[in-house]
Amino acid sequence: MSTPAEVVVYAATSAGVCAAVAAADAGADVLLLEPGRHVGGMTSGGLGYTDVGDVRVLGGPAARFRREVAEHYGVSVGHYAGPEPRVAEAIFQRWLDHPRIRLVTDSAVRSARLRDGRIVEVATGDGRTFAGGVFVDASYEGDLLALAGVPYAVGREDRASYGERWAGRQELLPGRHTMPPFISPFSDDPAGHREGPVLPQLRTGPLVPVGTGDGGVMAYGYRVCLTTDADRIPFSRRDGYDEAHWELGRRLFHHWRRQGFEPTAGALLGLEANLPNGKCDGNSLGPFSLNVLDGSAWEYPDADPVRREELRLRHLHHAQDLLWFLANDPAVPANVRRELRRWGLPADEFPDTGHLPHQLYVREARRMLGEYVLTEHDLLGARPQHDVVALGSYHLDVREVQRTWRWVPEHPRPVAMVFTEGYLSVPTPPYPIPYRALVPRYADCLNLIVPVCVSASHVAFSSIRMEVQYQMLGHVAGLAATLALRDGRPVQSVDTPLLQRHLRDAGQILGL
Repeated sequence: MSTPAEVVVYAATSAGVCAAVAAADAGADVLLLEPGRHVGGMTSGGLGYTDVGDVRVLGGPAARFRREVAEHYGVSVGHYAGPEPRVAEAIFQRWLDHPRIRLVTDSAVRSARLRDGRIVEVATGDGRTFAGGVFVDASYEGDLLALAGVPYAVGREDRASYGERWAGRQELLPGRHTMPPFISPFSDDPAGHREGPVLPQLRTGPLVPVGTGDGGVMAYGYRVCLTTDADRIPFSRRDGYDEAHWELGRRLFHHWRRQGFEPTAGALLGLEANLPNGKCDGNSLGPFSLNVLDGSAWEYPDADPVRREELRLRHLHHAQDLLWFLANDPAVPANVRRELRRWGLPADEFPDTGHLPHQLYVREARRMLGEYVLTEHDLLGARPQHDVVALGSYHLDVREVQRTWRWVPEHPRPVAMVFTEGYLSVPTPPYPIPYRALVPRYADCLNLIVPVCVSASHVAFSSIRMEVQYQMLGHVAGLAATLALRDGRPVQSVDTPLLQRHLRDAGQILGL
């Protein structure tokens, strides 16, 4: 027999938490189904140093979260870009301590049953079922929307799809995140003259023409939390560590040494105390980082659970092994090794996952094809939207999509070189996000709201994907779900002026 609720929220990401709280505060009984055992998603899973953009757009739960972080540490709002991971999770757990919310962990949904265009119930892999009136898919992967048969896209579109300048495969240009020239991709030939087996950490598929859609997904990784405290957990050599896997890094450091360039540990991992209590949110910086660029992210969104777990472990092991490599491999400059050895994993963070984050940084996966598809034109032109429910402001932020190689016509003969492709950063003004981007088309599903895998192009999604926007859009989803229930309407027919009034009353910013 199904466990019933008026609103069923899938995934306790920050969006899922905010959706559950908003629906419960509005009077609905809520089930929050979390595939894992933690709440908060990336906000509590390593992404402590939170990208914000224009702080004027932050309202509702995003503003509340910032206030509670400041109160916890006794500082002014915004003093820290974010809290320690354990503090973030504690805040979200406190929010979920609500008489109308039931949190059910270890509840990955594997199927959905629909009737007359509505989701009736969902089922987990172990056979438990949960019924609801309105469903919210707050997962990073968009698993519920896919199970419900809602159309979606994965990866980069063609420029022609929406007339977007920044769509499709990008030009191979120099930059901070790009490999320098003359790094050979061939394991048997460091000079790059004789084609042969390709090094690990490269994607070997062909490059499509610039501007062409290829389904490419921006890279995933783990945002590791680090500390210099005396009780830190030292980086360790993992069973299964593969020396050959790090040959690309050795070649990069060898190239820099020949060029007279001396990298710093901070430039490789962002080693600075950017979190409270001297902790660091290790980020993916430069051409050789925590990001996995072999195309694993391209496969992940539609992979089955077994394959996803394999890919997750590939990313986790990459993070573990990179830290060991940078701290110990003789090819790494001595100054980098010395600095890395000052750092370690915090003893008070992620104790049940070996002090490494519990959340893979899924920067993008599925994107719903809903009532309205946001594109770069909506963002860069800040198009007015009659049904605006939140504002975005962060720049277009596409992280690297692949590390590949190509022949370069050098004299006296061609040379094969490694290239990093896909990075893009373009400023945007504050822009409105319409409610229509959160709901499927009428013909596809009548009782599903999607605050994370929103209806947007790859380019537009790269800006919307920030945790603060997810928090505000989760709040929208929870409120809209209760309005749809109360009025007996499809989610597409929610009274948006009334929804906007409720949002403003809760502190949401709908215009500047």
